[in-house]
Amino acid sequence: MRPEVIIEACRASHRRLLADIEPLSEDDIRAPSRLPRWSRAHVLAHLINKANAHGPLFGGPRAGEVRHLYPPGHDQDLAADAGAHRSAHQLRSELRRAFGDLEGAWAALDDDHWDCEAVMMAGPRTMTEIVSHHLRNVEVHHVDLGIGYEPRDWPETFVEGELARRLRGLPGRAEHAELLAWLLGRGSAPDLRPW
Repeated sequence: MRPEVIIEACRASHRRLLADIEPLSEDDIRAPSRLPRWSRAHVLAHLINKANAHGPLFGGPRAGEVRHLYPPGHDQDLAADAGAHRSAHQLRSELRRAFGDLEGAWAALDDDHWDCEAVMMAGPRTMTEIVSHHLRNVEVHHVDLGIGYEPRDWPETFVEGELARRLRGLPGRAEHAELLAWLLGRGSAPDLRPW
C-alpha cells in the first residue's frame, strides 16, 4: 500500500529545504557544513546524488527487476566532491529537479508494488522503506547544512518513525552491559558503533 503519510512528509521536507537554501549566496554555499570535510555544497550535491539514485529504484517493480542503488565500488564521498563545484544556482536547480523527479517516481508506482524490494547499501529494502530512508536523508542533512534548521524542527512523522527504527537497532551498536547500565541510570551513554 502506498505510504501516503511518509510521502507527504517527504514533499513537505523538500519544500522546507528548498525554501531554506534559496537565499544562500555563493559564499554561504561554499562555507563548511556540520559534516567533517564537507562544505554545504557537498551536502547539497550528496542530496542530489541520492535523490537521483533513488528514483530509478521505483521503476524496478514495473519492469520486473530488483534494482541496486549504486553500482559496485560507488564512493559517495567522491560523488559529492564531483558535484560540489557547481554554483549555488545550479545546486538549487538540480536539487529541485531531483526532488521533483523522485516525487514523480513515487506517483507512478502502482499501489500493489510498495512491498517490492530494491537493494540499498545496507541490503534489500521495500519501496516503502526506501521512502522513509529518503525522508531521513533530507531531514538529517538539512540540519547538517547548519543554516538554522535543527533537530527540534524535525516533523513528528520523521521523529517517531526513525526513533522506532533506531531503537530496534540500538543493541547492535553498543556493548549490551554498558547500554543497559546507561538505560538504568547507572552509567554514561556508551560509544555507539556506526549505523
